[in-house]
Amino acid sequence: MRNFKELQVWQKSHLVVIEIYRITKAFPSDERFGLVSQIRRSAASVPANIAEGCVRKGDRDFSRFLSIAAGSASETQYHLLLSHELKFLGKNDYMEIDRQIKEVKRMLYGFMKRLTPDT
Repeated sequence: MRNFKELQVWQKSHLVVIEIYRITKAFPSDERFGLVSQIRRSAASVPANIAEGCVRKGDRDFSRFLSIAAGSASETQYHLLLSHELKFLGKNDYMEIDRQIKEVKRMLYGFMKRLTPDT
């Protein structure tokens, strides 16, 4: 069993969630139960799936949870792109958070490859 808090990919994804909570506070109030909720849920799903995968038996099972986390990261990227295009999210904030999510995704894919090199 791994300690998820010690994994760099979990630490970075957790910081992304905190940043997303910060930037979505400025979104229009009528998006509170729409886009804001979607972004926050998909972003929080990334470190949550990493944490859940840490207690699974075997590298293949853990890798499956990392794959789910990567899917949630992609979902978050889309929601942020939409937010930017709807002018809810400024260019600088969008570019920085997108960069951070891409970094998390690269880390996830690298981790998955190390866990299951034959796939």
